[in-house]
Amino acid sequence: YKRHLSTTSNSQTPNSTMAKTKELSKDTRNKIVDLHQAGKTESAIARALKMKRGWVFQHDNDPKHAARATKEWLRKKHFKVLEWPSQSPDLNPIENLWRELKIRVTQRQPQNITALEEICMEEWAKLPAT
Repeated sequence: YKRHLSTTSNSQTPNSTMAKTKELSKDTRNKIVDLHQAGKTESAIARALKMKRGWVFQHDNDPKHAARATKEWLRKKHFKVLEWPSQSPDLNPIENLWRELKIRVTQRQPQNITALEEICMEEWAKLPAT
C-alpha cells in the first residue's frame, strides 16, 4: 500500500459520487511504512499520524494486493478496504506511461544495462506530454 493509499470518510459511502477522499502525501505514506517496519501496531501508527476512525484503504487490486495473504491480513487487522476494479488505471495514471515505456523498450531489445538506460531515456522523451 505504499504507493496506493487513499482514504475516504466513514460517513460517506464508498460508491457515492459525493464521497470525500484524500490521498495521503508521499511523506505520510513513507511514515506509515517506516512505523510499520519498526514494529508499530496499526492503532499506534494511526495515533502517531493523528488519523481518526473511519478511514478506508484504497489500493489498485494489483495481484500482490489481492493475494489471499494480503486480504487475510487486512481482515484480521479490521481494515475497511474500498472495492476497486482490478488494476484500475485511473487510481494511478502514471502506470499507463510505465506500460507504454516498457513496450517501447522491449521492442528495441537492449543488450546491456547501458543500452537499457539509453533506450529508456530516448523512449521516455518520445512519449507525448498530453
